[in-house]
Amino acid sequence: MKKYSAENEFLKITVQETGAELCSLVNKETGMEHIWQADPKVWPSHAPNLFPVIGVLKEGKYKYEGREYEMPKHGFVRYNENVRLKEKAEDQLVFELIYSEESLKIYPFKFDFRISFKLTAKSLEIDHKVINLDSKPIYFSLGGHPAFNICLFEGEEISDYLIEFDQNMDLEKFILNNEGLVSHKTEPVLNKDRKIRLTKKTFNNDALIFKDIPSKKADLLSRKNGKILSVEYKDFTNLGIWAKPGAHYVCIEPWLGIADVEKTDQKLKNKEGIIQLMPAKEFNASYSINLA
Repeated sequence: MKKYSAENEFLKITVQETGAELCSLVNKETGMEHIWQADPKVWPSHAPNLFPVIGVLKEGKYKYEGREYEMPKHGFVRYNENVRLKEKAEDQLVFELIYSEESLKIYPFKFDFRISFKLTAKSLEIDHKVINLDSKPIYFSLGGHPAFNICLFEGEEISDYLIEFDQNMDLEKFILNNEGLVSHKTEPVLNKDRKIRLTKKTFNNDALIFKDIPSKKADLLSRKNGKILSVEYKDFTNLGIWAKPGAHYVCIEPWLGIADVEKTDQKLKNKEGIIQLMPAKEFNASYSINLA
């Protein structure tokens, strides 16, 4: 599997060409690795890119113009071996996936998907660009799924970590059913508070899913060792927070879109959070990872 690196004075990143997946983010001052190293016994990914759907589709299918199509969870950029490095500079990497005869069988739109990784000081900006190459509107969701290491220091436990938002909020999570679909049920997570304290049981019922979250910045903190990093996601409306229960990582996931809701009609045009992009237009959305 091909991998490419970029660096500046403070940071070094490595991105694997398959899926354009960020697989390393190292603080050069401390030598600390901040991206989960994809232990296959726990969770075999680092930071998948989600396009053109987020989460699962009902029955793994969607409908468009009277036809039915199948789509894997989180779309087809993840694990995609047709992604190619487009540009490389000392402090930047740009990858691209263009539609193909193969992709048209599961996603009947002509598109150009690009993702860039740009280093500035102690910040990594991840920018998504979708270009409509078709003669009709295209429909998609997109998002990130970066997994960050926790328990970075000797003697730490999961309960030493928390996620702190940039404002106090009343925040409810949407409950996933047994099929991974978003139900109408919610549970309160924050009451005029900004801190989610992690435990081994936080993700026993899958991800914490927040729609239309007011906050646009989440800090990952260690109670013993202070701020580790922050994720800023001003271009994204929804947020997922997830890990395998008991694992030593946490995913902070900016999303434009969401998994299918239980009562979906499975029509792509009607999917909650779907983006419509007109012919010859392009769409951009960025988030950043900022080390303390």
